[in-house]
Amino acid sequence: MDDFRLTVFITAARTLSFTRTAERLGISQPAVSRHIGELEARYRVPLFVRRGGRLELTEAGRVLLDAAERVSDDYRRLEYEMGLCTSQTEGELRLGASTTLAQYLLPAILARFTTRFPGVRVSMLSGNSGRVEQALADREIDLGLVESVSRRQGLRYTLFRPDELVLVARTGGVWAATESVTPAELCRIPLVLRESGSGTLEVIAAALARVGIRLPQLRVAMRLGTTEGIKSFVRHSDAMAILSVISVVEELRRGTLRIIDIEGLTLTRDFSFVHLAAEPVPLARQFEEFARTVR
Repeated sequence: MDDFRLTVFITAARTLSFTRTAERLGISQPAVSRHIGELEARYRVPLFVRRGGRLELTEAGRVLLDAAERVSDDYRRLEYEMGLCTSQTEGELRLGASTTLAQYLLPAILARFTTRFPGVRVSMLSGNSGRVEQALADREIDLGLVESVSRRQGLRYTLFRPDELVLVARTGGVWAATESVTPAELCRIPLVLRESGSGTLEVIAAALARVGIRLPQLRVAMRLGTTEGIKSFVRHSDAMAILSVISVVEELRRGTLRIIDIEGLTLTRDFSFVHLAAEPVPLARQFEEFARTVR
C-alpha cells in the first residue's frame, strides 16, 4: 500500500507486538510506535491498549483493522489490474502451504511462475494445514494449499491434485524382507508420526478409523514436526513412517527407503487450494490456474 502506516498497523494488529512488527517490516521499534501514533493522532482515538502486559486492539483498532485489510486487498487488486493494462502481471501474492506441499511440490511450480511473471512478488508461509487455514482467517495470506481432510467454516476449498500416503521403512533394517503388514500388525510397529494439526496425521487417523483402529492404539516412537526429520529418523532406526509418496521419491530412487503395503488399506487424500469464502484476489486466482497446468 502507498500509506506505509497502514501496513505497519495491520502487521501490529495481527502480531499484537511492536517488536515482531519491527522485525517483519525491517524497521526500528520506535518507527513502529511513531507510525501508530500518527494514525492515532489522525483519527483521534487509541488503537491499542495494554492489559496485564499484553497488547490488545481497542474497539477503534478493530474497526480500523477491518477497513485497512479491505484497503490492502483493494490495493493488491489495483496493482494486478493495472499490470494487465500494460500486458504485464504484477503485484504481491501471499501464499501459505502445508509442509509437504511447501517442501516437495511448490518450489518447482513457484520457479516456473516467477519466471513466467517476473513482476509478481511472491511470499510463502509454511506450516501445518491448521496454521495455513488460520493465516487465511487472519488475512495474513491470499491463498493457501493444504492437505487436511477437515474443512474449516468460512473457507472455500477446491481440488488441486490427489496424493497417496505410503508406509516406509529403511532398506536393510529388520523390515528388509517384509512386503506387507496388516492393520493389526501396524499397531505393534514403532512409528514416527507428525504433530497434532498436521494434515498428514489427520488423513492417517481417518483411514485407520475405517478399519477400527484409533491413533492411541499405535506404538508411537516419536512425533516430529517435519517430513525431513521423520525421514532421517526412519533411515537411522527400525521405526516406520507413513508419508506422502511425493516426499520419498528421492529416497526410493536411491534405495535408502522402501514401501511396505498395508493390507486392505489405501491412504489417499487431496491437496486443495483454500481461500476465504469471498472471491480471492485476481493474482491468487491466476496462480491457482497456472499451478494446475504444471506437472
